[in-house]
Amino acid sequence: MSPAGRDGAPIVSSAHLVSEQSAELSEFEFGLNMAVNAYHRWIVRCMAAAGHDGLGPLDILVLHLVNHRDREKRLSDLCFLLNVEDSHLVNYALKKLARLDLVSADRRGKEAFHATTELGREACRAYREIRENCLIASHGALGGENQEIGEAARVLRALSGLYDQAARSAASL
Repeated sequence: MSPAGRDGAPIVSSAHLVSEQSAELSEFEFGLNMAVNAYHRWIVRCMAAAGHDGLGPLDILVLHLVNHRDREKRLSDLCFLLNVEDSHLVNYALKKLARLDLVSADRRGKEAFHATTELGREACRAYREIRENCLIASHGALGGENQEIGEAARVLRALSGLYDQAARSAASL
């Protein structure tokens, strides 16, 4: 059952977009916007607490992806993993992280391979400790169900495919 406002209508950000075929999709979009903004606020504050204030959400996501599995990543790899079309945004984040000595680049031919520096790895470790203490501990104390979160992640992945397909369709109009 979907949450509803006082008048019984779905809780949405743009009532003029609500479809009679799927009010739930509009509710999802409103919830997604709220969740994305809360998540971005969280990761920025978590990284600031880890000693690296001034990074934006994309900078932090790029840092964590570069650090992922301690393997070098190309710009195209990072854009693919983030589902970002505009490589300039990710490239700007990489340059910012390099200026802060959190990542380094090794040029091989025409491509640059990015890796975290020791300072970058330490930033990721500190972030993880704060995440464990502030987020994971709270999640456990609330009786959070990991199975439900896994199902939500599955639905989000499926819906991202739906939105990607709709974007391709809209681009052809």
